[in-house]
Amino acid sequence: MSELHTLQLIGSKSFGGAERWFQRFSLALAEMGHPTEVGVRSGHELDGDHWPGLTRYALPMRTVWDPLSRFEVKRLVKQIQPDIVQTYMGRATRLTHLSAAGDPVHVARLGGYYKVDGYRHAHAWIGNTKGICDYLLQAGLPQKRIFHLYNFADLPTPGPPPVDLKAKLGIPEDAWVLMTPGRFVPFKGHRFLLEALARLPAVVAGRPVCQVILGDGPLQQALHAQAKTTGIDERIVWTGWQLDPDAYYRLADLIVFPSTYAEPFGNVIIEAWGYAKPLVTSASMGASEVVRHEQDGLVFECENGLALSQTIERALSNDELRQGMAEAGHQRALSEFARDAIMQTYVELYRYLLEHH
Repeated sequence: MSELHTLQLIGSKSFGGAERWFQRFSLALAEMGHPTEVGVRSGHELDGDHWPGLTRYALPMRTVWDPLSRFEVKRLVKQIQPDIVQTYMGRATRLTHLSAAGDPVHVARLGGYYKVDGYRHAHAWIGNTKGICDYLLQAGLPQKRIFHLYNFADLPTPGPPPVDLKAKLGIPEDAWVLMTPGRFVPFKGHRFLLEALARLPAVVAGRPVCQVILGDGPLQQALHAQAKTTGIDERIVWTGWQLDPDAYYRLADLIVFPSTYAEPFGNVIIEAWGYAKPLVTSASMGASEVVRHEQDGLVFECENGLALSQTIERALSNDELRQGMAEAGHQRALSEFARDAIMQTYVELYRYLLEHH
């Protein structure tokens, strides 16, 4: 099969879950043998050494309406002449207009319920949940150009965390480790996690409980203040944002995902399954679509600290339940969210769109 040359464009300032997916996807596409180039926002966090083997272009992407930024995108596309241009979120999508004869296919990839008017000019749309695809259809986009493709899960080789990681983090050797990754923004629900920790006994099933939180963001100061005010700060390890959270997933006894209902998907869910870790998650939009309560995860009511506390305590108190959920989740990761299968589906979709462009 012939190679596909793609340009992947994103306009974010900093790394979060969506940006980490953009990175993982671009690298995976290149590993399949398809020439992959990335365009990122100039001078910001993604404009760094995160793209081994890929050509990176720094673009201004100042605002969604800036004519110079739009011109720079168009000039780059004309310069490198890819087959496919895939854009992520609003800024990159709004700045990409490819309507002339001979232009490549423009695919807008959506991981959230964004205002559709900024996406209508694309040639095709990918939603990473069925709910997002239904939303696009209801907004009047043509069904034959809307495609549902889940994100893939990392499937690491089994193994323990780095030696002495607990000691380096100041965690007692016999402690339960709860792990929560995510940007400190309102819809990630960290305030409800802290409420739950304040209600949770310090010792469950004979072991102390420690919460590891991976992230940073605008709510950082407020969350630290909440933890101190409620007297739980000593039970929390704040690691900051981790571009590679592998060691922390390996360390965890339980993955806790406390997002509000507004969470459209949540890569944390499938990452927990990929690492064969038991999962506690809120009943967010994304989790409600993919998680099977009491089979591959425990689901609690969104924005309910008491329910989250009770659910964590239940999970830690039942070894059989945790093991069963971890095994079932891992099977989901293998059968429904495997990288090779999802990436091959992307490539097949690209070929289909080129044939019907």
